[in-house]
Amino acid sequence: MVSYANILNNYRPVSLKEMDSIQLMNRTDTKFVFNADLLPELLALLQPHYRILEIDDIRDFPYHTTYLDTTDYHFFYQHMSSRPGRYKVRYRQYEATGGAFLEVKLKNRRNRTIKWRISSCNHNALPNDHELEFLNHHVQQVAAGLHPVLENRFQRITLAGLNTKERITIDYHLSFRSPEGSEKHLPFLAILELKREGFTGNTPVTNALKSFNLHPTGFSKYCIGSVLVRNMDKKNILKSKLLLINKLHNESTQHSFA
Repeated sequence: MVSYANILNNYRPVSLKEMDSIQLMNRTDTKFVFNADLLPELLALLQPHYRILEIDDIRDFPYHTTYLDTTDYHFFYQHMSSRPGRYKVRYRQYEATGGAFLEVKLKNRRNRTIKWRISSCNHNALPNDHELEFLNHHVQQVAAGLHPVLENRFQRITLAGLNTKERITIDYHLSFRSPEGSEKHLPFLAILELKREGFTGNTPVTNALKSFNLHPTGFSKYCIGSVLVRNMDKKNILKSKLLLINKLHNESTQHSFA
């Protein structure tokens, strides 16, 4: 059997500079949630059609995200109500490269994702004056009351289409932690997100996912992580997602592929 490391090494690389040409800051996102045990086979299927992001000989990157919200969880309940024009605010650290950003994501009324970000050297996850100015431009009504409410860590693989303008991120080894210290680990779960400027029909990744009988499903790390580490109101809205997590946990062989 080909090892997981060999599968990643078989991909042609794409540099961060090249990847910047398909950042897709205004895009459609489609997520697929599945058992992480499928990752080696899926990655092998995709290898002839995609390149893999490589930075300093690294192809599999650790991420650390800190989500910000108000005391009454304004953004969380926006998402729980599926309200158009909903936001997320987060600090994201790219631990392999040392880069860090404060980001605002908007899901607009046309179901497109728009993202703004600025570089950040802020290690306490409380917005400084420069960052507050940025936040006031995008989420003015609540900017002053934002504070850390959830930490999220995961590994990410990023692919770029050889002949299609697509970006694919695959996240796995997810874990969540509240500021109070409650933790939840999901080593059995993987999330593939397909990012493109619009619907472009079937592509190698959509065909591969169909071969595994995998279908699109909404999955917000922020919302799921929040209900896993604390008792949130309206969490029953996420019941189907929590049932899916339990199903994948029960199906998992718990083998490590990294």
